[in-house]
Amino acid sequence: MPGGPTRIGLFGGTFDPVHTAHLETADAVKTALGLDRMLLVVANQPWQKEGLRPVTPAEDRYAMVVAALAGRDGLEASRIEIDRGGPSFTVDTVRQLHRADPGADLVIVVGSDVVAGLTTWKDEDSLRHEASLAVVSRPGADPVSVPPGWHWIDVPVAPLDISSTELRDRLEAGEPVDGMVPEPVMRCIQRRGLYATRR
Repeated sequence: MPGGPTRIGLFGGTFDPVHTAHLETADAVKTALGLDRMLLVVANQPWQKEGLRPVTPAEDRYAMVVAALAGRDGLEASRIEIDRGGPSFTVDTVRQLHRADPGADLVIVVGSDVVAGLTTWKDEDSLRHEASLAVVSRPGADPVSVPPGWHWIDVPVAPLDISSTELRDRLEAGEPVDGMVPEPVMRCIQRRGLYATRR
């Protein structure tokens, strides 16, 4: 509604690397929900991945997101979690954004594959009262079953079956990623010497 609260989407992730499906999802959710802003929030220390695999430094991942969003109106790279430091928890980001704009309507964007794990998130009981969810279906995902107490909406998005894990493997093997990684991101990867030198 004109004159109403600012509606802000929070699409958080490791973005290691950011890819076309991330961008299409962010665009689709922003359009479908009529959001004023869509933040791609780059995790500083993704607690769910700690000890599982090496994670590209946060500044490199943020640089890739900035490169990906060049010329894309309405999508913003956010380094709020990087600047805060430490492990990245969505509830801390939501509260920080609410302090900056107390009246903002915050919408957390998650894939349907993430929904089952919401109860493991820090302060989930409080978080569900401080923000709503936009649940995006992914290819092959089970039907959505959101934990009780959340205000949520299903946002259908044309399926783009791309994973960052697959992309890292392809990049490290020197295989092409045409159409999966935007060209500005590829230039950023090459300039910073990412992925290809890990093995």
